[in-house]
Amino acid sequence: MRRTSAECSGNWRWAYCPLGARIFDIGGLSIFLVLVLLIASVPVDRARAIPPFARQTGEPCSACHTVYPQLTPFGRQFKLNGYTESTDSSPIYERLGAWLQGSFTHTARAQPGGAAPDFGDNDNFAMNQASLFYGGKLADKIGAFLQGTYDGVEKQWAWDNMDLRFADEATIGSHDLTYGVSLNNNPGVQDLWNSTPVWAFPFDSSALAPGPAASTLMEGGLGQIAGGGSVYGMLDESYYGEIGLYHTLSRGAIDTLAGSADGTPRSDGVAPYWRFDWQKDFGTNNNIAVGTSGLYAALYPDGDKSQGSDSFTDLGLDAQYQYLGSQNNVTARASLIHESQSLDASQALGGADNASNELWSFNSSVSYTYDQTWSLTGGVSHLWGSSDAAYYGTPSGSPDTTAFTVQGDWVPFNKAPISFYPWFNPRLSLQYVHYAQFDGSSSNVDGSGRSASDNDTLFMLMTVTF
Repeated sequence: MRRTSAECSGNWRWAYCPLGARIFDIGGLSIFLVLVLLIASVPVDRARAIPPFARQTGEPCSACHTVYPQLTPFGRQFKLNGYTESTDSSPIYERLGAWLQGSFTHTARAQPGGAAPDFGDNDNFAMNQASLFYGGKLADKIGAFLQGTYDGVEKQWAWDNMDLRFADEATIGSHDLTYGVSLNNNPGVQDLWNSTPVWAFPFDSSALAPGPAASTLMEGGLGQIAGGGSVYGMLDESYYGEIGLYHTLSRGAIDTLAGSADGTPRSDGVAPYWRFDWQKDFGTNNNIAVGTSGLYAALYPDGDKSQGSDSFTDLGLDAQYQYLGSQNNVTARASLIHESQSLDASQALGGADNASNELWSFNSSVSYTYDQTWSLTGGVSHLWGSSDAAYYGTPSGSPDTTAFTVQGDWVPFNKAPISFYPWFNPRLSLQYVHYAQFDGSSSNVDGSGRSASDNDTLFMLMTVTF
């Protein structure tokens, strides 16, 4: 049986759940207000990119991002080249960084029993996460983006995103080729675009709000519980291809690196992943990208080999458009993933009603950024597919969920940072999520009278990087 996102610590697709942390007292609201006033009053100077890449490149934030984590063409090229572009030979400790997030979550209706252990039914303040990073060049042609995160809801440290790269360039006749190898812990974390699941909108979400029971395997199903590598190439800055292989880690490694192996699957052989994309610049302001990706994995449910394995085949299509002006930036994204599920093992173990299911996931969003400081994003996501009450663990058995999300961001130092520490780059976000349908129903979602809109969520977030 697959559990809901609210129970994500026991769901083998738990890696897709957002990180969270413990509650502050009600005085936490004052903390937000004080920080906003402090941010608004400090002196500013010329901007630098988000640390630790900033200390290596010296580039302004807007060179790589509109609003983090949305990449510009330069940001995608920097990642493609293995995070190795550098203006100096700065010491390795300058490539270390940190990330802190604090939040407030309100749901339209309280969650009886608490939003999570040690949290109230509603109106929870939290420190979502505290992360340590290494980002940048390791050696000639070798670079890395490494992240370890403390999750305050689970009250534990775990490795988070990891992308270790080798990259080089070659000329083939009249064509330019950038090629490389990525070692990482989540299929798609190495992706260059914001239209695939790992880096798609919403970029942040509350761990203290209900979430739908269903998600495709590519939407974080192997994140942080698997390891793998891929080889990739970009021809003439337009044609991108990548092929990789993944395998779940040992139970001991998952316990050590990801917190707990409970409820996680085990690979039955390697899982191939592929990614192909075409991108093109139109003049100096417009660029588009159209691509496809896929993942196949045979998995023992909950690690139980007694009845054989289930298999999942995910096929995705995605597209992205960007307009980058002097003061106005627009990014539009869309993706569609189809998943075929063969669940013979889960059915034999009583964890699924059907021997096979289908699941579709659609996600689209449009972001507008003004003066590299203010951003507004609107998005819609829709899940639909076969009904299976045992597999999804919901009264209706249907995965069908429709959500509309609006988020505003203020990044006061993205363009002009504080003069005494130019790498301090806070972001204030306000997000609202409305559910028109949730786990197959618009009313009586949980069998006790809760409607889909009762899960609507107001989420306020402060992110600080340094």
